[in-house]
Amino acid sequence: MKRAGVVAWNTFREAVRDRVLYNLLFFALVMMASSIIAGQISIGIEETVIVTLGLSAISLIGLLIAVFIGVGLVSKEMEKRTLYALLAKPVRRWEFLLGKFGGLVLTLAVNTAAMGLGLFLAWLYVKPSFERGDTTLFIAVYFIWLKLALVVALALLFSCFTTPILAILFTAGIYIVGLYVQELRNLPVEVMSPGMSAFTKGLSYLLPNFENFNIMALAAHSRHVPGAFIAQNTLYAAIYCTIVLTAAILVFSRRNLK
Repeated sequence: MKRAGVVAWNTFREAVRDRVLYNLLFFALVMMASSIIAGQISIGIEETVIVTLGLSAISLIGLLIAVFIGVGLVSKEMEKRTLYALLAKPVRRWEFLLGKFGGLVLTLAVNTAAMGLGLFLAWLYVKPSFERGDTTLFIAVYFIWLKLALVVALALLFSCFTTPILAILFTAGIYIVGLYVQELRNLPVEVMSPGMSAFTKGLSYLLPNFENFNIMALAAHSRHVPGAFIAQNTLYAAIYCTIVLTAAILVFSRRNLK
């Protein structure tokens, strides 16, 4: 685990130096600043507009970072031939993957926290007073980070056995379908055969349920989020990431790197 930590730290340092991250972060902060202007126009719902646009910006920018950089964690190292030199040292393949995952998740944590701070300052601009229910805003940002960790794990899995373009398409496809998992479970049985109905319901339980991490409406209206729900989402993300990373390690350990 010590070697995986070294890989994670180097991944974090490399990602922090990437100009793309700063451009995306700057773009997100600009979007939050523009939400203040939009909030001023929307008389009576300024707070709702700022929170909604701000959380959407954090989610979108974080998703771009998670997908495009996550897919390149393995393929980029192989193209530069640095992976071979690294594995020639006493670094196992599973340590390499865990280190890459941990480094990007740490990078997303820093970027998400920075964007969340920008959103919080924009929100304070129109609402100087802070109430107990307003802590839901921080929980919403935390849930976005959990969701992005899941996306990174999926991107890392697909990058272990396919090309970067296909890995991006697969990750984006699962993310989009994962937003409608509940709809898959509630499809009317009358319009499908029993076999298709069982298949879609089973698929809905296998796919990650990204909609569970969306509490934008609750944050916009300062509604309370139960502690049990926070613990449930945290445990769900941890277990799902563990399963996906285990699959990635199994695939990567059998891959011929010659």
